[in-house]
Amino acid sequence: MRFLLLVLILTHGAIHLMGFAKAFDFGDLRQLTQPISRPVGLLWLLCSLGLITSGIVLIIKPDIWLWVAAPAVLLSQALIFSSWRDAKFGTLANVILLVPLAAAVLEARPESFRNQYRAAVREGLARSVDMPLVTEADLQPLPAPVQQYLRYTGALGKPRVQNFRALFAGRFRNGFKSRWAPFRAEQYDFFDQPTRFFWMRSSLFGLPAQGLHVFRDSIATMRIKVASLFRVVDAQGPQMNQGETVTLFNDLCLMAPACLIDTQRIHWSSAGPLDARARFTHGGVTISALLSFNQAGELTNFVSNDRFMSDDGQRYTSYPWSTPVRDYREIDGRRLPSYGEAIWLTPEGQFSYGEFHLLEIEYNLRQLK
Repeated sequence: MRFLLLVLILTHGAIHLMGFAKAFDFGDLRQLTQPISRPVGLLWLLCSLGLITSGIVLIIKPDIWLWVAAPAVLLSQALIFSSWRDAKFGTLANVILLVPLAAAVLEARPESFRNQYRAAVREGLARSVDMPLVTEADLQPLPAPVQQYLRYTGALGKPRVQNFRALFAGRFRNGFKSRWAPFRAEQYDFFDQPTRFFWMRSSLFGLPAQGLHVFRDSIATMRIKVASLFRVVDAQGPQMNQGETVTLFNDLCLMAPACLIDTQRIHWSSAGPLDARARFTHGGVTISALLSFNQAGELTNFVSNDRFMSDDGQRYTSYPWSTPVRDYREIDGRRLPSYGEAIWLTPEGQFSYGEFHLLEIEYNLRQLK
């Protein structure tokens, strides 16, 4: 979608150069029958540069795209009105551009999901402190496969993790027969005060959609809006609180292995030469999970019976939840799985509802990215 928008903006911007060329007699432009003065021609050039610049900003700094694109579109329409007979069809491009511009205006509001997410992240980052290194002594209380996993991922000798920021691309669906929807997401987790913020962009019913998961003070919420206006999911309650406790611990296992040395919140027991069972306690809620590893030391799967399946945020069913992972690669100095799935183990069979590609991850940040 962003690529198509970029093509429209750049094409629209390039066409505006015709007004500049007409004013300064650059080339034979007989299709432009109305005269254009040189001062107005300079405005056509300025508009062209503004539109093209907004296309570049859309790619490299989308947060400020609105403030570059809106003046260019307004100037464009004013110039089209001044040469209506020749340029009237450019109005269609501006009308199309008004849709993402309106969405950007809604997203710029303080109450938008994006700004709620960023405000919450800033609060967490304000607590950032220097973290001690993970030592060999820290690993000794852990089951053997967990120790090997921490060594394999490169946690040993690196700072403990207070927070991380991760970027994902993937797709999700709501049912066995539902269509997959692509998404992109950004996530911050904090482990000094266990907290999780997950902000997702996707589309529903052909319209842009955003989702915001918040797990803070042991309370979890999940909200999804279409077109930044219409709330289609608003999930909360004790099942959500327990389920997000599982998700937080899953994040810790997959993306912040150094946190597994926390023997105050995590109680470990051996479940075999390549398996370990963990009980994680936070906010009065205790969840358990079975972690499976391979001979190389990679974590390959995480299974918990303490999460609840729901397609509307209102009705919940308890099924085993599994997150198999693979394709380990080095990211920010640590060896981590770059691909994972989220699967419900239902009586009808395995239901894979989410696929995740880890694009970036950074640890122990002090400022909002």
